Amino acid sequence: MTMHILAGSLREPLPGARLAGKANPAERLEVTVLVRRRNADAFKAKVAKLSAGDRTQACVSRADFAAQFGASPADLAAVEEFARRHGLAVVQEDAARRTVVLSGTVARFNTAFAVDLHQFEFHGGSYRGRAGPITVPGELDGIVEAVLGLDNRPQVRSHFRARITKRGFPAGFTPTTLASLYDFPSGTGKGVCIGVIEFGGGYRVADLQRYFSDINSALPKVSSISVNHARNHATGDPNGPDGEVMLDIEVAGTIAPEAEIVVYFAPNTDAGFFDAVTTAIHDEKNKPSVISISWGGSEASWTPQAMSALDQAFQAAALMGITVCVASGDNGSSGGAGIAGLNVDFPASSPHVLACGGTSLQAVNGDIRSETVWNDGAAGGASGGGVSCFFPLPPWQNGLHLTSALGKKTPLRNRGVPDVSGEADPQTGYYVRVDGINSVIGGTSAVAPLWAGLVARINAVNGSPVGFINPRLYGGSGLNDVTYGDNGGYSASIGWDACSGLGTPDGRKIAGLLGAKG
Repeated sequence: MTMHILAGSLREPLPGARLAGKANPAERLEVTVLVRRRNADAFKAKVAKLSAGDRTQACVSRADFAAQFGASPADLAAVEEFARRHGLAVVQEDAARRTVVLSGTVARFNTAFAVDLHQFEFHGGSYRGRAGPITVPGELDGIVEAVLGLDNRPQVRSHFRARITKRGFPAGFTPTTLASLYDFPSGTGKGVCIGVIEFGGGYRVADLQRYFSDINSALPKVSSISVNHARNHATGDPNGPDGEVMLDIEVAGTIAPEAEIVVYFAPNTDAGFFDAVTTAIHDEKNKPSVISISWGGSEASWTPQAMSALDQAFQAAALMGITVCVASGDNGSSGGAGIAGLNVDFPASSPHVLACGGTSLQAVNGDIRSETVWNDGAAGGASGGGVSCFFPLPPWQNGLHLTSALGKKTPLRNRGVPDVSGEADPQTGYYVRVDGINSVIGGTSAVAPLWAGLVARINAVNGSPVGFINPRLYGGSGLNDVTYGDNGGYSASIGWDACSGLGTPDGRKIAGLLGAKG
């Protein structure tokens, strides 16, 4: 049987990982297979129009999107037949998401996809992984676009920085204070659903009740959805993933207290990330119109197949009128993860999301006194930003320039990150409550739900979703330009820059730019 290499599927071990032996052949796992989309040319044409700023086409409903651009029954059947031949079970199939989830043993997956799964140990844990590409048989060549989940290494990290005290609230901002400083339009987000993507940790209802009571804000409706067997599971460690979950809920929930917040919990793997995002985008019950993601990893840590699959999901979100807000990262221009040189985080680097960087804000008597790029140095964190090595320059960034930390200007050649920014300095930070402790948390993790809350307010006032807003933000006004500071490799400048983007929100102006009434 002729086997074909799946484009973009090459994997290498994590830097510094040690080979511990072959994976247990009897270990059972689940793998997500992504198949091609129907009417791909029409889909690409619609996305291109959106990117070019064409607002004449109406948002596609989830049902219509599935009918027009989901997977064909024939392609799904081909994957099912492949699974049957290799003794793999089909545990889930979704035409809208274009996915088939297969279950089986390591031994059967090794044979099915011609891989050799091993166990690796690294500082902080171990994972099941592989080296080399994935292959598919001839009858699936051109049908299958990605195979995710064979490797279960930790794919992303949260983007928050915390300082914690056990007595009372430490100095910092409430989200409502920041909404006032950024002149957010009035509103509660009533009738809007905000989707929040998480990869570990959880929330406690008692903490949410206490937090919103303490800041005199209404308690939003919060629920959770399990993806790939992950669930809401608070660890009890406020410095762990609970901090991310509570920060996201409390910031978005304070800004839009009458919005419904749905948290999608998934495993921290490439398959978990893809399945969480596509579950939220295609959620016919809750219908989130804005999604907040505060997790990411350097582009170098992702396979091209995974980045392409997720970017296609974000394109689908754009066509369905869903705004996706993503933290740009807390490791400055390096992208973190011990990778040398200049790097950006994915999924913030997708051209179809709103990438959210960080600033350090000082306020006096309810007014902003100064705002600079957040940069506490290598140990303290800095606003993520730079230039993608994977995604081309989107049309709405044509003509922009990079300003290096030395002040040299060069044309922007690929997707630049971030698009916008907001307060992220943990020294001033956001009031939160995590695992019974009042805390101040910063990082770009806080900026994504801040922007998501703003979008939710505008969606509620408009009575319809604003959708993919990047072309309008770049083509209009509505942001406070940040012109001082740097993130290591890049300096702030007049206009867009690779550490603060276009700047921080002037909420009422943005609402007007996005068509809000009143």
